[in-house]
Amino acid sequence: MKFYKSFLYALKGLKAVWNEEHNFRLEIIAAAAVLVSIFYFDFSYVESALSILAIVLVLSAEIVNTVIEDLCNKVEPRQDLGIAKIKDTMAAFVLVTTLGAGILGVIVFSNHFL
Repeated sequence: MKFYKSFLYALKGLKAVWNEEHNFRLEIIAAAAVLVSIFYFDFSYVESALSILAIVLVLSAEIVNTVIEDLCNKVEPRQDLGIAKIKDTMAAFVLVTTLGAGILGVIVFSNHFL
């Protein structure tokens, strides 16, 4: 029963991120396209695993970014240089993760197009 409740809380969190974060919704669409591509282009086991790992990393980074931003807004609702630095650093974290996933995508997809 405890696991079930934990699972429901997690789904509630995913729903909140989905409803509040436009970028998360775009990343979900991109993830769906990659998942379809895995089957359509017959990715190898390693290519599939790396692609799924990249998806998980990007979505996880976006979730952590949302949590940190919400926490910062709760702690300090006014403009604050320290809070701005935290938010900017979290945005950089998402950017680096997304760029890494993009580079991985180029490498994997080029294997099927070149």
